[in-house]
Amino acid sequence: TYTADVLCEDGKITRIAQDLSAPEGAEVIDVTGKLIMPGGIDPHTHMQLPFMGTVAADDFASGTAAALAGGTTTIIDFVIPSPGQPLMEAYHQWRDWSEKSMSNYTFHVAITWWDETVERDMEILTREYGVNSFKHFMAYKGAIMCDDEVLVNSFSRARELGAIATVHAENGELVWTLQKQ
Repeated sequence: TYTADVLCEDGKITRIAQDLSAPEGAEVIDVTGKLIMPGGIDPHTHMQLPFMGTVAADDFASGTAAALAGGTTTIIDFVIPSPGQPLMEAYHQWRDWSEKSMSNYTFHVAITWWDETVERDMEILTREYGVNSFKHFMAYKGAIMCDDEVLVNSFSRARELGAIATVHAENGELVWTLQKQ
């Protein structure tokens, strides 16, 4: 920590230094003796996620308002397409929901099935929409669990695109067997 002045222009921090002079007409807020901290980033959220017959309690308005109250200024939510649902359709559905967000946000996109449209949509999401993280579930058999074919194809595609492949790592087959017991 250190003592400094912070200059913001057009809603962005442009300089941090000691003894800055405020530009003509700038609003000056005296926070002497206070700690100024950058906003937190929550990289794993599920706002209004519909999942296996339920929907997450928080939507983008209530969830991000709560996050802001705690100092989190950015969330990374998960777009989770139903198996067979086009990735772009799911992505645009989450974008519609996120319009009421109170904070900054971005998305990871889950890969829940595979064909040539998923391969194409991964590139569109990466190149045109800035998505650089794809999630794979090894749990939730009968819902969104990836088999080996989906994992291999998606991991290979993510590597080609320079994207990150993440995994919800569980033994989905064992969980399924134990659930039945």
